[in-house]
Amino acid sequence: MPIIKVQEETAAKVAAMLLQIQAIKLNTEKPFTWSSGWKSPIYCDNRLSLSYPEIRTAIKHALVQAIRENFFTLEAVAGVATAGIAQGALVAEALNLPFLYVRPKPKDHGMENLIEGRVVKGQKVVVVEDLVSTGGSSLKAAQALREAGFEVLGMVSIFNYGFDIATRNFYEANTSLITLSDYGHLLKYAQEEKYITEDQVTSLKAWRVDPAGWKK
Repeated sequence: MPIIKVQEETAAKVAAMLLQIQAIKLNTEKPFTWSSGWKSPIYCDNRLSLSYPEIRTAIKHALVQAIRENFFTLEAVAGVATAGIAQGALVAEALNLPFLYVRPKPKDHGMENLIEGRVVKGQKVVVVEDLVSTGGSSLKAAQALREAGFEVLGMVSIFNYGFDIATRNFYEANTSLITLSDYGHLLKYAQEEKYITEDQVTSLKAWRVDPAGWKK
């Protein structure tokens, strides 16, 4: 199986839903600033989908299907804090499986947990993430699960920007990612539906190739 794979049957549908509710915004003239300092023509907040029951349900079913097709031996579901917690819990409920989640760092009080939920060594787990950019935080969560004794089968996400660095990071971590939609399918759909002009398409494609240097 490829390290990163897009679910072709959901790629355009999920892109359409996220654009419809403005969970994804595109703006080449007034770019957004990411926490990394990058200027970006796209802003993605998949948490908005939780406020729309029909879309929330459609995404849940698509994530469940992706897991059943690619990681059918799983025994538990893990979400990545914070955005992956709700999506992961919904998926675990649909699959009737145990759920846990991974913090970005251990709590500074109480049990000082990094992983919240029952840790079962050897248990086969799939990680649920809402969005993958470089893959850094997602893979850190997967590594924490491995160090705790879990067998990480792979990861599923709603959206992936498709950066080369993410492909490299997942390859080096030997972790597979199945994503419901990605940047390439989003641009194709947005262009077909006249969300964006030809000039904007050129700029948006340039950003994906060199996000750090775009608009400098």
